[in-house]
Amino acid sequence: MVLSACAGTIILAHPILHAAEQLASLHEARDRSNAGVRDRERARLVSLIDEWVAAEKPPAFGAAYLHSETVGMIIDRLAQLSVDAREAAQGTISGSGLRHARHRLTELANAYSDLAFEIARGTRRLPEFSHRPLPNPPSQ
Repeated sequence: MVLSACAGTIILAHPILHAAEQLASLHEARDRSNAGVRDRERARLVSLIDEWVAAEKPPAFGAAYLHSETVGMIIDRLAQLSVDAREAAQGTISGSGLRHARHRLTELANAYSDLAFEIARGTRRLPEFSHRPLPNPPSQ
């Protein structure tokens, strides 16, 4: 469903799928828009995904392995790779280049599927990269 959303087809009304579609649109516009504005919007969408996942995921077991990226970061890369693969298929790229783009997308999509399963089972935990302000130190 995430890859379909990256291609512009949302099968189920869900905040993650809407964010994936928007991320893919931002990656498609990478050469035609202000990079700073685009990157801030990508960061906002990644945070939105991560906040949703944090609120909805079951607690991880104490011995659960830590994943190196958040779900939002992975969906942002899926969006980029899906755009790259689509552009490679439409462009003048060689057959091996197209196979490479599709292979990278397939590998990340499979890894995302595995991660989603592990999060749901509580055997994988996610890093916390939110930018919450630190509490004020006690006055002395």
